[in-house]
Amino acid sequence: MASPDDIRSAVRRYLDTVANGSASDIAALYAEDGTVEDPVGTPPHVGRAAIEKFYSALASVRVSTELHNVRVAGDSAAFGFRVVTDTGDQTITIEPIDVMTFDENAQITSMRAFWSQDDISLG
Repeated sequence: MASPDDIRSAVRRYLDTVANGSASDIAALYAEDGTVEDPVGTPPHVGRAAIEKFYSALASVRVSTELHNVRVAGDSAAFGFRVVTDTGDQTITIEPIDVMTFDENAQITSMRAFWSQDDISLG
């Protein structure tokens, strides 16, 4: 199992990569058979190819992220953060809570994002 420090580092690396990396870079943070359920209740994206396709929506926008807090228990982390997406015409702010599980190499095995339309702020 990855150490709590390795998991905290993986969470920070994930948020930094969402803000500054490509969809391929983000997908590489996941295990080969990783899953993304974003938001919770939608069909999961399974495997790196599907995960990369999901994150490819970020390619045409500017994104910034800010970690509010992270809690690690066992092989899992729950963390609250802010993500601001600037489309050029509009700024979209969401403050989700993500729950991730990790393998022994601190790669993400699953990510579940808790947010709804009520949590979106437009500017």
